[in-house]
Amino acid sequence: MSAALPAGPLNRALAAVDPLIAGIADTQWSAPTPCTEWTVRDVVAHLVGVNRMITATLRDQPPPTRGDNLLGDDPLGAYRSSVAGLRDAIQLPGALDRTSQGPLGPANGAVRLKWRTADLLGHGWDIARATGQPLDLPEDLVEESLAFLKKELLDASRGARFGPPQPVAADAPAIDRLVAFSGRPLS
Repeated sequence: MSAALPAGPLNRALAAVDPLIAGIADTQWSAPTPCTEWTVRDVVAHLVGVNRMITATLRDQPPPTRGDNLLGDDPLGAYRSSVAGLRDAIQLPGALDRTSQGPLGPANGAVRLKWRTADLLGHGWDIARATGQPLDLPEDLVEESLAFLKKELLDASRGARFGPPQPVAADAPAIDRLVAFSGRPLS
């Protein structure tokens, strides 16, 4: 399987979320987010942690140690470093074909990138909401991610990671439908 196919959507999501993280003001890192138990800093730390975890999985390495301070004194630098590592790992021969066990069950690398893309888009929305930044996500990419989640995220697999789907208008923007399906209230 070519890395270009699954990496394209991921790269588009990474490109859309990066300016949101770069736009976080020093005073906004402790702001609450729609992920009710997470601050802006917690959301970005989650993005870094998952990027590092998927990177290790694609490299067929043990998961990295989780810590309280994944962001250090340079949250944007930590995020961008985790993105660079993920992009490098995607290019490794066989990385996208290899299946391994993860928090949501067994999946190959290509499927993990689809989960990663949906997660990035949803958390981009969280960051934009928490920091008052404009949100500019590719609508077609969000629609693809929503279709993927609707196929993969069954009620039985939601666990503690996803709340029940929330009410949303059928004609709402795709990102609102994606986060509502993921369990986040829109108001």
